[in-house]
Amino acid sequence: MRIIAGTFRSRPLQAPPGLATRPTSDRLRETLFNVLAPRIGGAVFLDLYAGSGAVGIEAISRGAAHVTFVERAPAAQKILRANLAGLAINAGFKIQNSNVAQFLRKSSGALFDLVFLDPPYDAGEEYTTALNLLGAASQRALAPEAIVIAEHRRKQTLNPSYGNLHRYRLLEQGDAALSFYQAAQPPAPAPETTSEN
Repeated sequence: MRIIAGTFRSRPLQAPPGLATRPTSDRLRETLFNVLAPRIGGAVFLDLYAGSGAVGIEAISRGAAHVTFVERAPAAQKILRANLAGLAINAGFKIQNSNVAQFLRKSSGALFDLVFLDPPYDAGEEYTTALNLLGAASQRALAPEAIVIAEHRRKQTLNPSYGNLHRYRLLEQGDAALSFYQAAQPPAPAPETTSEN
């Protein structure tokens, strides 16, 4: 596992041992960031179920202004911290030792431009919970025109909508897929009309 592009291009990353954490493959990460390329510079990025931190660290490498990693498994957190330390990344990130649902239910005041979530493939309820919470909290957690991306099994069907989030793109690669969502923007207020007597 390595960083694909940017400041830390080709630098290796560690992955937690065992099968409990399944890092996003280099190829799928490359596809993801090719799509996000116009939006990543200066973005505020949220990496949910961060695991080794590969996706969030890739975002830092490519110019994201700040990354919040949300990960509660001690073994994964240890690898995540080791990966950041190994690259001498000392600023521009925050690690939240939290359950994703608990994190999303708290209003942190931060508005995220890009949100990536990659729960365990077999934990279907995690997708539903996280995407519903993001859809419900879109006005207070997501910046205008924010993008939410869920990595999932190709054969796993995610809903076209979760609350205020609506899928606008589906990319499939091998056994994996990426679903891209955006929040519906509230309609612009009608212009005031004036009448002359």
